[in-house]
Amino acid sequence: MTKRTAAKYKIDRRMGENIWGRAKSPVNRREYGPGQHGQRRKNKLSDFGTQLRAKQKLKGYYGDLTEKQFRRIYAEAERVKGDTGENLIGLLERRLDAVIYRAKFVPTIFAARQFVNHGHVEVNGQRVNIASYRVKEGDVISIRERSRQLAIVLESVGLAERDVPDYLEVDNNKMTATFVRTPVLGDVPYAVQMEPNLVVEFYAKN
Repeated sequence: MTKRTAAKYKIDRRMGENIWGRAKSPVNRREYGPGQHGQRRKNKLSDFGTQLRAKQKLKGYYGDLTEKQFRRIYAEAERVKGDTGENLIGLLERRLDAVIYRAKFVPTIFAARQFVNHGHVEVNGQRVNIASYRVKEGDVISIRERSRQLAIVLESVGLAERDVPDYLEVDNNKMTATFVRTPVLGDVPYAVQMEPNLVVEFYAKN
């Protein structure tokens, strides 16, 4: 069962941005916020508000991550040497559902989680059905033989709204993706600007 607790595109209207760059996003039709008071004048955000918004946007982008899961990933990013914001992006992009989404095997990050959960994905020839599984550099992620003709896969591979980033090597004939290297913020093809530095500031104070 999905853990989604709200309409998946509501975050687009809440942020006033089309965060996945999808044509069917409601923000393309209604640019004001959701709910009864969505059309009220927006007040200027405080520093806390700006940081919270950056955190909610990044967390929301990766689907149904809970605050607990996201905070755990952040704590790990903080422990590792280097820039915490860049480490955070690297860890998020190494999630198996994120790799399946980036490789364009499915149309949305939500579909990616379900696709992995339903056992359609193998990593280095072994079936993995945990969406949060963390891939390593050099891992080969493939769609199981019997799942390659699924309509969702065939439709997604042909989508023009996204490009495959260069830290993945994708073979659409064999339906495989090799995770070449852990990306940094500049490598990741986000449809909107992400600000992991503000996420770091948010958790540093709260």
